[in-house]
Amino acid sequence: MAEMAQQDDLFQTDKRLSLKPVTDFNAFVLQAFADGPCQCARCLAGVGVETGYAFQHSFELGKVVNRQFARTSPSEVLLALKKAWLSFFKSELAIPGLLDLSRVHEFLTPELHVRLRPLLLACGLIVEQEGGWMLQAVLE
Repeated sequence: MAEMAQQDDLFQTDKRLSLKPVTDFNAFVLQAFADGPCQCARCLAGVGVETGYAFQHSFELGKVVNRQFARTSPSEVLLALKKAWLSFFKSELAIPGLLDLSRVHEFLTPELHVRLRPLLLACGLIVEQEGGWMLQAVLE
């Protein structure tokens, strides 16, 4: 009987993963990047060379993708992250504060893990500090 209960656990998923803010955040991260290099005026004029840019535009995430600036303002990313965090963990996200990306990975589908850090870095929400990632308050 205990063996059957253990087998059932293997096939059950965490119900928190189906909460709307969590699924919305996964969709948000997926749609944060478009295929191909950035096509903004600066990137076209610089032939894709991003030297001197405050934030990266194009990324190599298994394929070349570019950040969708209109969809990924720091306030939009932070709002989606805060909602998913609160829904999943039932606690507020500390802002500013240390952000453990592995905790965010708990509610992000595995194929999107590679997109999380580039997204948070590109919109200026996190900075590396003392070997960890510091979540910044949004100043827009």
